[in-house]
Amino acid sequence: MADKRDYYEVLGVSKQASPDEIKRAYRKKAKQYHPDINKEPGAEEKFKEVQEAYEVLSDPNKKATYDRFGHAAFEQGAGNGGAGGFGGFGFEDVDLGDIFGSFFGGGGRSRQRNNGPRRGDDHLMGLNIEFMEAVHGVKKDIKVTYDAPCSHCNGTGAKNPNDVQTCSRCGGRGTIQQQQRSPFGTFVSETTCPDCNGTGKVVRNKCPHCHGKGYETKTVTVELDIPAGINSNQRLRVSGKGGRGSNGGPNGDLYVEIQVKPHEHFQREGRNIHITVPVSNVDATLGCEVDVPTVHGDVTVKIPAGTQSGAILRLKGKGVKDLRGSTYGDEMVRIEVKIPTKLSMEERELYTKLSKLSKKKESPFDIFKRKFKK
Repeated sequence: MADKRDYYEVLGVSKQASPDEIKRAYRKKAKQYHPDINKEPGAEEKFKEVQEAYEVLSDPNKKATYDRFGHAAFEQGAGNGGAGGFGGFGFEDVDLGDIFGSFFGGGGRSRQRNNGPRRGDDHLMGLNIEFMEAVHGVKKDIKVTYDAPCSHCNGTGAKNPNDVQTCSRCGGRGTIQQQQRSPFGTFVSETTCPDCNGTGKVVRNKCPHCHGKGYETKTVTVELDIPAGINSNQRLRVSGKGGRGSNGGPNGDLYVEIQVKPHEHFQREGRNIHITVPVSNVDATLGCEVDVPTVHGDVTVKIPAGTQSGAILRLKGKGVKDLRGSTYGDEMVRIEVKIPTKLSMEERELYTKLSKLSKKKESPFDIFKRKFKK
């Protein structure tokens, strides 16, 4: 108890934080302390602490219980009598509609919530990959920390199979009935059995490996197959590596959110790739052939004579593969005509001759000015 930090402090939020604020804080902290990202000593323990805090604060019922009773509400055997006087009767276990019905009917029965198998929460982690890895696809090894059934007791929590017995208090039902009297009548409530915590089973001798929890925390390396064409903010699912299930329910899933690093020369827009290619004013005027880089290798492209700066040439099928199909986008090549800033004596003489030839006909600027005079 004394070793546990306040869950709100763990996530760095106030008690008045909204569910969205709690979720955002969890994602930030989980990314900060994930053992695949943070190699500092103690990061893995902090990561587990963050997961535990989120598991409680993201569930409205668990959060309300925690706000009232703190960590004691989630300790083994919690709620069995004590100074609070609830004697195992938790208001979150009661159907209030049935209670109010009993007030006016003189008697009744409240129903306990479904204590059957419950699937664990899904978890989220981020992964940065290179631009070309996103284009062509890649396999990445990631470290995943999750709770798995104890390998020594197969999830029973018992030292030996014979140590698992039917709960004598609830007869294996997982619930007990309590009769409550009020000025409006008497009603019977059905609540989670405090001896077996709703499982219907009790363990006589606990497993020494997991200390009766039935699970162990594992960190494993998972090979993530990232498909060609993936883009930033898209997610891949790793089955069964999320939050721990309860009452025999399966684990949730782990979702890996991809972030693609920018490229020095290529820009991506959907399935199309954009690149700017510089050519000299002479090559743009006379036309030429250039080897243009693409994400699939160089391609020889013919630059037509008279190509203007800003012109776009389309290279069909040289873009990114469709994530859900076999087609490819295009590469859009933007031509940037470069004007020389320094000339040799020979070049200057040639440009001077060219200037004299140009004066024999109407220049582009003369045409531009004439249009304004109309």
